[in-house]
Amino acid sequence: MDVDLLIVGGGINGAGIARDAAGRGLSVMLVEKDDLAGHTSSASSKLVHGGLRYLEQFEFKLVRESLAERERLLRAAPHIVEPLQFVMPLGPGSRPRWMLAAGLFLYDHLGSRTLLPASQAAALNEGGLGGGLRPGIRRGFTYWDCRVQDARLVVLNAVDAAERGATILTRTELIDARREADTWLATIRGAEGERTVRARALVNAAGPWAAELFERLAGVKRHRKVRLVTGSHVVLPRLYEGDQAFILQNRDRRVVFAIPFERDFTLVGTTEVDCDAPVDHPTISEEEVNYLLDTIGRNFSRPVSGEDIVWSYAGQRALVEDGASNSSRVTRDYVLELDENGPPLLSVFGGKLTTYRRLAERVLDRLGRYFPKSNGAWTEGATLPGGDIPDLDLDRYSRDLAARYPALPTDLLSRLVHTYGSRTDRLSEGATTLTDLGDHFGGTLYAREVDYLVANEWACTAEDVLFRRTKLGLRLPEETVDRLREHIASKLSGFQAGQ
Repeated sequence: MDVDLLIVGGGINGAGIARDAAGRGLSVMLVEKDDLAGHTSSASSKLVHGGLRYLEQFEFKLVRESLAERERLLRAAPHIVEPLQFVMPLGPGSRPRWMLAAGLFLYDHLGSRTLLPASQAAALNEGGLGGGLRPGIRRGFTYWDCRVQDARLVVLNAVDAAERGATILTRTELIDARREADTWLATIRGAEGERTVRARALVNAAGPWAAELFERLAGVKRHRKVRLVTGSHVVLPRLYEGDQAFILQNRDRRVVFAIPFERDFTLVGTTEVDCDAPVDHPTISEEEVNYLLDTIGRNFSRPVSGEDIVWSYAGQRALVEDGASNSSRVTRDYVLELDENGPPLLSVFGGKLTTYRRLAERVLDRLGRYFPKSNGAWTEGATLPGGDIPDLDLDRYSRDLAARYPALPTDLLSRLVHTYGSRTDRLSEGATTLTDLGDHFGGTLYAREVDYLVANEWACTAEDVLFRRTKLGLRLPEETVDRLREHIASKLSGFQAGQ
């Protein structure tokens, strides 16, 4: 098979590059050795943000770009990106009040801000903003960022790419590649065995494995030094009432987020610590668990222990090495490295969820002279699949759906709207009773949604459905998961038989 662009890596950067390239008229293939967002891109703090703490490192350019992209993502995907108010309490581990006030002023004014309110000083013992905090914590600041369904952001970019003609291959690994005349000759291996692909350009978007990928590219030397870090998170039963999140400061300068999560839980996560090498399934260390729980214990009234943890996860990311002594101070900006010793190889180092669209745009601009007939940049004002919600008003859209499908419970419709946006109609079409949605797997999960995910979003396992395409795995019992596995296996075998 011949393509213009072969992309290695199905995280947010790879999926975003595939989408942009396909929209410019290029033939695109993306290969991912596991599931889309199977690693770093589904193990984040679930935030689209400007990076308030990056101001301490004087990363003004990164913050400005991130703030602009935050606004664009709010408009492009209002079903999976939503505003979130943050409360920053002032306590013994806090930066000085003047420093926080100055930082928040910059944060409000560095980038365009039309959809979110400005920051302000706040009395936390009034209006419920400090709900759940220890009684002595009375003052602080509030500001706004956004939360995001991180894995769905990746999948929606891949869906858009595929609908524009890209070939998306999950569970498919790049075995090796070499330059041959003016193309890359690559060997890939998936469920159907090995095959050869010719590509006019190769993009290395393998995230934590970006450096290791060079070992599979004949005659290519690695130049960029990267630093691997691990970010850890725990999910606890809801710690407080209210929809606000908290950013908690510690004396060691690390920060911990406490974020409302999936209605009944609180997600607690922190900035990263150094790690040695990428692994497929990183786990949270006991030291990091204790760090997170101790921080919560110092700030919130409700006592917590390891027994309260509902779910935990850790994610690795590759940052560009800049010599910082502390991993939390390493730049989160990205670097694009273009090797033009023959057909081009473009490698992506660093980056974050918020800036993926701009990163992808720059990748295609850098490669533009190799594809002179391609179209220009187009993603800045484009919505993602399901994001064309009138006036960005999901509540009104949910009410309209409820009127059209009165037999479907409102909690089900609300979850579907916040997962699929305007494409909820595709899942609900013709459903006059719950029976029309097929087998019930518990909670609000029915066979019709599972079948949609298998057919349209590359879901191949129960984990793909329960912890990446949705977060319903937090609620379903194991016996239900077993039935779901059987259903997915049956559906996949049916697809294979029909090929």
